[in-house]
Amino acid sequence: MTSPAGTRHPAPKRPKNDDVRGRAYLTAEEVDSLRKSAAAAGRHGHRDSTMILLAYTHALRVSELIRIRWDQVDLKVSTIHIKRLKGSVSGTHPLRRVEVQALKKLCPEAGSRRGTVFRNERGATVSRRSFHQIIARAGELAGFIFPVHPHMLRHGCGYKLTNEGHDTRSIQAWMGHKNIQHTVRYTELAPDRFERLKFWED
Repeated sequence: MTSPAGTRHPAPKRPKNDDVRGRAYLTAEEVDSLRKSAAAAGRHGHRDSTMILLAYTHALRVSELIRIRWDQVDLKVSTIHIKRLKGSVSGTHPLRRVEVQALKKLCPEAGSRRGTVFRNERGATVSRRSFHQIIARAGELAGFIFPVHPHMLRHGCGYKLTNEGHDTRSIQAWMGHKNIQHTVRYTELAPDRFERLKFWED
């Protein structure tokens, strides 16, 4: 049945990302596989693997990752200043030894550490689109049967920290959440959350 002339239909609602993408996070083992696949793919493998490492460890959004500058990184004391976006809270994080080693290898000469950390072969900052492509390709090479997107690294960090039993306030600070409700969602991902509650004990 046709609509009366001039009648306007409301635009269809955009589906939520979680409804389209399915699982929203990667496990630590999957991140390791992703890094190895990225490292083995192409001449920028070390850069790509390092980007994945930092994004996962520090729960970085793509825009936060690609905007990291060398003046945010102190390799002598092993720290990195995380500049959060979207109203999140910035802060300084410790760098693990593996991160320090990866960053030194990425730019070994201290005097040349200027501008953004992650650059393409033309010397420009790696774009959001390029990092999406890096992640998608690494996921395919790793043999994942589901599509991979960069935000799964941020969610994977929250998942890992929650599953290791860290307190919610500490995880909130690490991820830069202003609202703790955004942090609480990760308790819903922990596979042993019901075991800890001792439901239906024998």
